[in-house]
Amino acid sequence: MKKILDKLPEGLRNTAFVRLFGLTKVPMIFWLRPTVLELSDEVTAIKIPLSRRSKNHLNSMYFGALACGADLAGGFAAMKKTMDKGKRVSLAFKDFHAEFLKRAEGDTVFTCTQGKEIDAFVEKVLASDERHNLPLDITATCPDVTGDEPVAKFTITLSLKRK
Repeated sequence: MKKILDKLPEGLRNTAFVRLFGLTKVPMIFWLRPTVLELSDEVTAIKIPLSRRSKNHLNSMYFGALACGADLAGGFAAMKKTMDKGKRVSLAFKDFHAEFLKRAEGDTVFTCTQGKEIDAFVEKVLASDERHNLPLDITATCPDVTGDEPVAKFTITLSLKRK
């Protein structure tokens, strides 16, 4: 499977990886059809489309779909960095705080700008036998509806331990 993914362009490869991970490990991720917009040294941006799969009864994004987007924006960079090093870690989230500012009435982009911190954190985890925690800030926006104005802000604590 890795050989097939390696032949895809990087942007498509990251999205395919996230969806394949969802299909095999966390079906909710697969169900919501996220797209990786950016995965750089500093920024991770994930888009979840507003669709029948992610809507609530108010025609805005259901808070469970919002939580899934925050989870991906915070966890995917760490997962990718450990895999690129050929290492395995146990990844979990220790806590989750959400502040819903407006209704997410369009496709929602979840952005984490702590890539450098995540890099240093992964190095620390891989050099240790202990579990370590790092709080991550994720901002959700609906660019087509509210531009750069946040619709939600999340703080999740990423918890990693080398396997």
